Amino acid sequence: MTQRATESILINATPLRVYEVVTNFSAYLDWVSDLKAITVLEHDSDGRGLEVTYRAAAFGRSTTYTLRYDYSRAPQYVRWHQVEGDLTSELSGQYRFEERDGQTVVTYDLAVGLLVPIPTFVRRRAAQRIMQTALLDLKHRAEN
Repeated sequence: MTQRATESILINATPLRVYEVVTNFSAYLDWVSDLKAITVLEHDSDGRGLEVTYRAAAFGRSTTYTLRYDYSRAPQYVRWHQVEGDLTSELSGQYRFEERDGQTVVTYDLAVGLLVPIPTFVRRRAAQRIMQTALLDLKHRAEN
């Protein structure tokens, strides 16, 4: 079963600055707290990561997954979907960047499907934790 969640945060930075932080995969290990390794497998014609493999902490162990990015609506949106994963059957989402008085409202949509059965309340809590941590880490990085 797929768990979906949406969360927003206000960041004291321009949408372009936040977009640049999100698409700078080579710096992710410096600011993404649960990330253990990252490899950009393919770049698009603009040099952005198109297919990226991650190794991250999840449910008390490590998980590895590969995401394919869609920049067709950049820089207002960055979308992705999973092409491979060891614990997840689905991992898709998007960041949306909206300017508000020199700041940015970032909305993070996430859909996660797990290959192993986990109680619904645990999945919900995990999805909320992932989203809150991701947005707080992004806020800290973009504002500093």
